[in-house]
Amino acid sequence: MNLLTIENLTHAFTERKLFDQADFSINDGDKVGLIGINGTGKSTLLKIAAGLEIPDSGKVTKGNQVTIRFLSQNPEFNEDMTALEAVMHLNKTKLNEWSLESEAKSMLNKLEIEDFNQKISQLSGGQKKRVALANILLATAEILILDEPTNHLDNAMSEWLEEYLNQFRGALIMVTHDRYFLDRVSNRIVEIDKGQIYNYPGNYSEFVRLKEARQNMEVATERKRQSILKTELEWLARGARARSTKQKAHIARIEEMKERRCPQEDLSVEMNSISTRLGRKTIEVTGLSKSYGEKVLFRDYSYIFLKGERIGIIGPNGCGKSTLLKIINGITEPDCGTIDIGQTVKIGYFSQESEAMDDSMKVIDYIREAGEYVQTTEGTITASQMLERFLFDGTMQWNLIGKLSGGEKRRLFLLRILMTAPNVLILDEPTNDLDIQTLTILEDYLDSFDGIVITVSHDRYFLDRVVRRIFAFEGNGVIQQYEGGYSDYLIAWELRNPSGDNQSSGIQKETKNVKIKDKKLKFTYQEQKDFETIDEDIEKLEEQLKHLEEEMLEAASNYGKLGELMQQKEDLSGKLDEKMQRWEYLNDLAERIEQERAGN
Repeated sequence: MNLLTIENLTHAFTERKLFDQADFSINDGDKVGLIGINGTGKSTLLKIAAGLEIPDSGKVTKGNQVTIRFLSQNPEFNEDMTALEAVMHLNKTKLNEWSLESEAKSMLNKLEIEDFNQKISQLSGGQKKRVALANILLATAEILILDEPTNHLDNAMSEWLEEYLNQFRGALIMVTHDRYFLDRVSNRIVEIDKGQIYNYPGNYSEFVRLKEARQNMEVATERKRQSILKTELEWLARGARARSTKQKAHIARIEEMKERRCPQEDLSVEMNSISTRLGRKTIEVTGLSKSYGEKVLFRDYSYIFLKGERIGIIGPNGCGKSTLLKIINGITEPDCGTIDIGQTVKIGYFSQESEAMDDSMKVIDYIREAGEYVQTTEGTITASQMLERFLFDGTMQWNLIGKLSGGEKRRLFLLRILMTAPNVLILDEPTNDLDIQTLTILEDYLDSFDGIVITVSHDRYFLDRVVRRIFAFEGNGVIQQYEGGYSDYLIAWELRNPSGDNQSSGIQKETKNVKIKDKKLKFTYQEQKDFETIDEDIEKLEEQLKHLEEEMLEAASNYGKLGELMQQKEDLSGKLDEKMQRWEYLNDLAERIEQERAGN
């Protein structure tokens, strides 16, 4: 059942057109992940869908009796309310007050808000976001609209929210940079790209596959167009004249082909390392301890950070992760312990809060303040070229900073840090407020970065992609070391902390040596039949795949049809793989049978 439809949406932000005659709809049971680079209008689309912003033109139709609840990136409350009152606010018609209060307290506990009577004015920005999330989830609604719901959630909370939303029976529209979250919750991906809205069935992994197929089809279509156009232009060059109606139509088609735009490639390109030489002596911390009152954050932490290391720091909110980064960076003093930093160390610190920016300054001037150019492994790159690589095209570079979205400002701040050529990168929740495309650029950049990376992150995908060692805050001042990324940490933690029946996680399976009686090699009846027909079967499958690829070429712009064809291709490819394995087995067996006969 259709719950909400937006038709012919056109909308602009300052001088930038975000949507141009775009359409969007959501049906009952849809779990939509909305993606696109910062500044393309994701949050704007959410607000329009929620009825909080009026589009410049277009029609928004909401079903009768459809209730929508909206979580903004920066929720606002009456500062005099308590956390509990804020969660119960607007929800009092749902249940009797006692039941509502019980549910509200349970929800707050799960989101680690333990002091129910604490005033909103006393909460941090992250705590306010979690209170707002509890308020929204407690509501009765047909559509939940969530703008960056995983920001300020630690990994345990993110996993709890995944489960909650998977159980939710209504529809969901969300913007999130958390790719694991998108994979596990969404059943449809909607991409905003150059003013248009594109729909992809399935989760994030399926989207990546389908988008790659779409781009490949567009490239193939463009090659075909260029080939035909070349032939037709040669026909014109031979002196063809529009004497007949057919010739006029022919020439008109050629002109149309010349006018047709080439598919635009993504602006993201391979990043190469920008860093200052790092000497032998790097960063050594010895016996670091830090407490606030009676709360011990960490005790007697020592480590030598070596060149090339990729360190991830994880733990629940408020455990002291950011404090540790600030101590290493010299911003906060430890209670005891020492930090010894080598003379060649140059730290780039990407904090959770961006530095104050002059909104009247041009984007390119802000970057040029950090450096006119940088040296990379591929040579000298100018500030303008670096901006291009970070998705700021030529027009945007001359825009005022005040015209950028919040996410675009974060991306700009990140680039400014990289332009200073640090050899140690300290990243505090770098994935907050950055779009997925920027995260991919950052991850590719870190692949070639030859310095040290130390990051605090709740983004499980980012940790798996980037880090090779985890430091986990495990309570009571303990920081435990684990090797590998986040998924490796989970496995190791389970092994270190067995519970109940899972104590035997490392049980070794017994293997039995079975003596096989020697017997004469020969084909079975089925093997003989397969051996006689397998070459023909493989040829048929290859021919079917060829026809399927031609169909995919024709359906390049029909994403629903393309998805079906991609699934058929996957099934056929699987069958072909099986046949090829069978072919190898049968031919190997035939060879051994022949050798045995020859030996006898």
